[in-house]
Amino acid sequence: MGRKDGCGCCSCLCGCLFSCLLSLIFQILFTILIIVGLAAFVFWLLFRPNEVKFHVTDASLTQFNFGTNNTLHYNLALNISVRNPNKRIGFYYDSFEANAYYQGQRFNTQSLTPFYQGHKNTTVLNPVFQGQQLVLLGSSEVSNFDSDKTDGVFGINVKLNLRIRAKLGWIKVGHFKPKIKCGLNVPLKSNGTSSSAFEATKCDFDL
Repeated sequence: MGRKDGCGCCSCLCGCLFSCLLSLIFQILFTILIIVGLAAFVFWLLFRPNEVKFHVTDASLTQFNFGTNNTLHYNLALNISVRNPNKRIGFYYDSFEANAYYQGQRFNTQSLTPFYQGHKNTTVLNPVFQGQQLVLLGSSEVSNFDSDKTDGVFGINVKLNLRIRAKLGWIKVGHFKPKIKCGLNVPLKSNGTSSSAFEATKCDFDL
């Protein structure tokens, strides 16, 4: 009987310790969540972070020819506006890569000079895509090209691959690697004129 009572007391003690341990772990996790939540709230109150805005404000397409040897000849110049609306957050753009696509085919990549963007600042970048590139288009894509050529407006996607760090006061946080997509309808200029004017286009984060 004594042995049975001893085993029962041991089991009860183990169960009590296990319950206390679970309770302690829960309290620690709950406290951590509260601290993280308060820190995030204080951060928001202090810095009020806002999303950086990207726009293509102008585009000049003076050459866009697709030859019988599947070679695309192109000359595209862009003005890309990067707006930082934040009052207390700056950004280091350690890498800024612009890629130009036509019907899903990449035909050029430009790596722009790294820069720092201060508070409530607008930076204008001017990538130029010029040259020739082998582009494999199927019959339907070639038909779309001919249709675009007839209309005088080409649908070109520009994708931005970034690597940035945020500056909060004297603290630098990063690295972040957002991707930005700009869907452009660019009129082809002939003899310095085009059939229509380019419309400024807002770019979106490519999730």
